[in-house]
Order: sequence, then structure tokens, then C-alpha cells
Amino acid sequence: MPGGRLSQQDRREIADGLAGGLGYAEIARRLERPTSTISREVARNGGAGGYRAEHAHYASASRARRRRTTSAVADVQTGDPRRAYVERFASMMVEGGLPRMASRVLALLYTSDMRTLTAAELVRELRVSPASISKAIGYLEQVGMVHREPDPVRRLQHYVIADDVWLKAWEVSARTNHNWAETAAEGIELLGADTPAGQRLSHMADFFDRLSEDMSGGAGFQDCLSVLAVAQPSLDPSELAAALGWPVERVTDVLEYAAKNSGQDGAEQPASEAAVREA
Repeated sequence: MPGGRLSQQDRREIADGLAGGLGYAEIARRLERPTSTISREVARNGGAGGYRAEHAHYASASRARRRRTTSAVADVQTGDPRRAYVERFASMMVEGGLPRMASRVLALLYTSDMRTLTAAELVRELRVSPASISKAIGYLEQVGMVHREPDPVRRLQHYVIADDVWLKAWEVSARTNHNWAETAAEGIELLGADTPAGQRLSHMADFFDRLSEDMSGGAGFQDCLSVLAVAQPSLDPSELAAALGWPVERVTDVLEYAAKNSGQDGAEQPASEAAVREA
């Protein structure tokens, strides 16, 4: 989109355009980009005669990584370890499967002293474009990890972390594993289970099926996560039931499930106390 970063496909079209003798202005028009974006892209990646799409894409990613590393080091050296911590926090979430920019936004919201942040504040703190923030917020809203609240005075949107954000993160990870398994199953059907590729995909499908099942754990496990997400040592089963809008019996069953699977001896203490302390 205009103003966004060039994708790998964009770079392939630039290379094709150059090979076909097109000028920068015509390539820019086809990609709906400023001509200056195309000219800079080509100039820093070998020029019109030496531009290679794959090389340009990997070189761009490498420069971005160096900028992030340099920025984090500079934050520490200039006495801003909090910003460096936000980046480390985000990197951990990226390793867990969340998109990078969404992870950075979530990490900043989670470590901010303010309950909410506006888009302008996110842009300023993360030093990125408004388009990047908009895309990240869209993803986080879609998976239920962030919601927006309108400003009662100004025409602004404030972004707030969902109360059960880590349960949502767990669910996103479980869905990702399920998608991996489904994709592998489609490949097996297409290529044949008795082919070398089909056998590799079969191992992949089995692995991610088991992982997804372990993470989902059935209704009892999902209920357990919901209870432990709001559980506090001072709350008894009736108070937990009121907070969740559930029957007390359902909460009691879940607390017993949690105690049984926590590795503690439930016989020496009430199941609710064991489960809440484990949370």
C-alpha cells in the first residue's frame, strides 16, 4: 500500500520492470508508490543494472535488524533501559508466534504506567509509522488481546490491553499449531501419504496435532484457564462464580481439576486454595 514498506513481491515487480526496460516512474505507478521510493530502493541495491529482488529483500531485512539492535544499545547507553526491555519483551513474544509489530505494541502497552495509550503515543514511543501501528492494532483487536476506548473529549482512540490477554495469547498459539496441522494434512492429501514428501508432512501433522491438543486440553482445561485468569487468593468459589457468571458447581469442578493437575497433594487442603495458590 502507498507509504508502506516494500514487500518481497514488490521487489520482484521492480526487478521485472527494470529487466523490461521500464523507467522508475512507470514502475512506481504500477506499484502505486512514489517515484522516489523506487529510485532509492534501486540505488541502494545495486542500481538499475545490478538490482536483484531477493538480494534487495534480504539486505533490507538485515538493515532493519541492525537498526533495531543499534537502537536498543543506544537506549541502554543513554540511560533508557526501559525501552530496551520493551524490545526484549517483544522479541520473546515474537518467538512465541505473534507478529513483530503487534508484539512491540503489546509490550509497550503492558509496561506503560498509563492505563491506555493513543495511536500517536504508540508511534512516538516505538518510532514507527502510523500505518504500522494501525496494522498491529488491527491484528491485536482481531484476536481479542486489545480493545479501544473513545476519548470523551477529543476525537482520539485509546488502546487498552484485554484483562485476559495471556489467555488470548495462549489461544492464538494453540490456533497456530492447529493451522500447521491442517496445512500438513492438506499436503498429505495432495502429494500422497506414501510419497517422501507425504511422509514428512505426516510427521509434521502428528506433531502439531498433539501439540494443539495438549494446549487446548478440552473443555476442562479451557475452563481452568478462565478461572485462573481471574482467581485471587481472597476469592472463594462463589465469588469466582459471580465474577465469571458461572454456576458455583462449575467453578468447583474446575478448581478440583486444577488442583489434581497442579502436582500438589489436594488431600491436605481444599481444592480451591490449592488451585488459586498455583495460579
